[in-house]
Parts: sequence; structure tokens; C-alpha cells
Amino acid sequence: MAREKSEYSCSECGATSPKWLGKCPGCGAWNTLVEGVAESAGRHRFQALAKSAPVTTLAEIEAGDVMRTPTGQEELDRVLGGGIVQGGVVLIGGDPGIGKSTLLLQAADALSQRMKVLYVSGEESGAQTALRARRLGLDGSKVRVLAEIQLEKILATLEAEAPAFCVIDSIQTLYSDQLTSAPGSVAQVRECAAQLTRTAKARGISVVLVGHVTKEGSLAGPRVLEHIVDTVLYFEGDTHSSFRLVRAIKNRFGAVNEIGVFAMTERGLKGVSNPSAIFLSTHGEPVPGACVLVTLEGTRPLLVEVQALVDSGGPSPRRLSVGLDRDRLAMLLAVLHRHAGVACLDQDVFVNAVGGVRISEPAADLAVMLAIQGSLRAKPLPRGFFAFGEVGLAGEVRPAPRGQERLKEAAKLGFSVALVPKANAPKRPIEGLTVHAVERVDEAIDIVRDL
Repeated sequence: MAREKSEYSCSECGATSPKWLGKCPGCGAWNTLVEGVAESAGRHRFQALAKSAPVTTLAEIEAGDVMRTPTGQEELDRVLGGGIVQGGVVLIGGDPGIGKSTLLLQAADALSQRMKVLYVSGEESGAQTALRARRLGLDGSKVRVLAEIQLEKILATLEAEAPAFCVIDSIQTLYSDQLTSAPGSVAQVRECAAQLTRTAKARGISVVLVGHVTKEGSLAGPRVLEHIVDTVLYFEGDTHSSFRLVRAIKNRFGAVNEIGVFAMTERGLKGVSNPSAIFLSTHGEPVPGACVLVTLEGTRPLLVEVQALVDSGGPSPRRLSVGLDRDRLAMLLAVLHRHAGVACLDQDVFVNAVGGVRISEPAADLAVMLAIQGSLRAKPLPRGFFAFGEVGLAGEVRPAPRGQERLKEAAKLGFSVALVPKANAPKRPIEGLTVHAVERVDEAIDIVRDL
């Protein structure tokens, strides 16, 4: 019997090589080539997404707004941009046990009251899925369930059932008879996702693919998987905490970097209407080293508490940040020393964003610096104080986008004192809010010392 030929596929981009290489020839990533069985030519069966049409100018093409169907989960609809889209393909990934299947089963149950829904389970039997539905209180659910991992049988079921919404849990468990590699391999994941996407586009089925994540937290499988689908969602959160975040990384039908906040209960995941309460610590009295920041996650202003601890260090002081960029922290410490006279050269500096949220926008600079200054001098900021603004290397405080919405959100939650860039100062007074507008870092430090 002839020995099957092997080839090496990149787990990042899907490129293949006849022999192992340290560096992928496609994307340039190191140590990403995985050995698999080489597929013979001519075994793939491709189909078009739609019927061919003559070439026309862009202005002549009729384009209407996409119709959205709410999923029954307001926070999930927020991340999706308003609901599911006919023919749209969504990829959602997260750690095991984070709640992906629970959330999708709840959404499928709500949608089944208005349309035909199919839930394809490749990791659980039908009895296990039904037991989970009973625990969630979905006794009378109309969701159709199929326990299958063979792609061809799933496609045949989609054609026979003709559902409007379908969940594939998960894409890593599927395999196609057209390929000889094992389920979960790069070739199988790429081919199964491509075939399901073609079927969704051709038949107008909204499909949700559940994906596993690697140790680094990225979606398992080739990076091309994220390019095939329309929307990519990441399920985040600590399994020891009851709160979960769903973050949009890519969305062809809505805004990216939008987040939805959920709380895990005995009856499944429930949307959190006021997520700012999660990210604010409940101190009886103001404490040194804490400053509230108004950050933007997509279109939603969120109030997050930034905490800093400055302690005496040794000859090599540590700079550690959780939820914020470590390199930016080092830059802010240099600006604080040069332009405000606050020196932390021989101090250990630890910065943390409460609640496990990750802050990537530069508007957090001012709040981080004020928290560090408060911890160093052991002087707390006044109750009801918050700040936001980007800090430049020259010591200037730059404006943050949509500053008025940030101020109104903080005032709505009862905050009374704001320190913001001068360009973000409101043109009209906001009831119950005192605003201090600054142009430079030293001005901000002086105002805080006098409060």
C-alpha cells in the first residue's frame, strides 16, 4: 500500500508547504506549520455564492438597508449591530465553559418563536442539549436539534429543513468526506467554514459558528477563517466571575469594538443594563490611587475605575499594568516626571483596570496619571471625581472623541467633578457637574492638589 503524502499547513493563514519550515512562506509567522495528509487535486467541489451577473457600474446597483431580526438578547443585539442579518455568518469564540453554547441556545429559543431554527451540536448529544435547555427553563422550545459532525449530512439537513437561523457548535468538530485529514485540522476547518458560508449566502440562512480558542486567546484554526465570515465575536471573562463580555472584532453589518455585558445566573445569561456598576469599586470612602475614567466601547460610554499602587522598589523598579498597555504606562511615567515634577524613578508602579476590562484607547492617559499621583502622595481624589483625556509627550492634554457623551453619562450616574481636556469642555453647563478644563499635565496636577 502506497504511503500517503504529507504536507504542512499554517495554522495562521492556511498556506501549505511540502516540507516543514520554521517560518511560514505565506504570512511569515514562526512555528505555525502543522503536518497533515496532502489532499489530491480535484477533490474540492466549489459552488458560486450567487448567480453570475453582468458587469455594471456601482451607481447602477440597487443597495438597500439590511433587515435585522432581534435575537431576544439585547446585549447580543447591540454587539451584532441590531440583530441577525439574513445570509450573515457570525463566528463566536471563547474559552471552554465561558457560556457560548448557553447564550446561543437562549437566542435560538427566542428566535424559534418567530422563525425556523436549527441547532447543530457536534460536541453534545441531543439528550445533553435538551438537558441544558431544561436547566435554562426552555422546556417548550421549538428549536430543531441535529447531533452530527459530517459536513455533507449537515448541508443535506439544511436543504431539507430550510431553517432561517442555524447554530453550528462547533466548527472544529466538523469534517468533510472530501478531505482525509482529521476533524479540527486546518484543511477541515477552512473547508467546512467555506462550505457553510456558501450555503448561508445562497439560501439566505443566518449561521452562527462556534469556535475554540488557543492558549493565547485567539481563535483556533487558520486566520483565513475570520476573513470568510461577516462578523467575529469574542466571548471574554473569568470563569470564576459571574460577568461575561462579548466583544465585536469584525462586523460587516455594524460597528466594531462594541461590547455586550452579561451576568451568568442559574437561568442562563442575562444582559446587564448598567455595566458601569461592574467596573466601579465600592469604596466606603475615597482611597488614594483610584480614579474613575469614562471610556468608550463602541458606541457605549462606560465608567471604569483605574487603580494605581506606587511602592518603594529596588534597583530595578517594576512597571506592571493589567488591562492597560504597559509600554504606554512607561511613557506616562516619563511625561509625569518631566512636565509635572512627579518622580517615580525608584518606585514600583502597578496599574489595574477594575472588573477585568481591557482599555486600549489613549483617553485613559489622564486618569492613569492622576491615579499614580494620588497613590504616590497618599491623597485620595474627592468623591464623585472622574477624568479622561489623551496626554502627549510634550505634556499637552489632547481631546477625546465624543467628550460630551462621556460627560453626560457620568453626570447621569451621579458624578459631580470632572477634569477634562479644554477642547472637551461643554459649551453649556451640565446640571450637577463641575468641569475643570486643562491644556497641560501640570495644570491637571495643580487642580487635583487643590481639590
